[in-house]
Amino acid sequence: QVQLVESGGGLVQAGGSLRLSCAASGSIFSTDAMGWYRQAPGKQRELVATITSGGRTNYADSVKGRFTISRDNAKNTVDLQMSSLKYEDTAVYYCNVRRIGTWLLNYWGQGTQVTVSS
Repeated sequence: QVQLVESGGGLVQAGGSLRLSCAASGSIFSTDAMGWYRQAPGKQRELVATITSGGRTNYADSVKGRFTISRDNAKNTVDLQMSSLKYEDTAVYYCNVRRIGTWLLNYWGQGTQVTVSS
């Protein structure tokens, strides 16, 4: 079992920055990938950024150059540094842990609200 807790969301003006953090606990595997997804009102959840256990990153085109994902494998945390925020970034942001083994497993946090004023 994996538990994920996000923090760091809030209200910010366009052009500002926020840093989201996710703390993972439970049965975390060293090979697990971690990432951030977001869901805006009335829209489906979409990938924001992912990072493998080895540090390889992947970003949605809409956030490249503005967001940076990082992880601390020793602490089982993953952060998302969000800069140059836009109104379009407004969403609930969810932490994700993905495990590929015999089965593909996805674990999700409860989400943290990010609201960017236009």
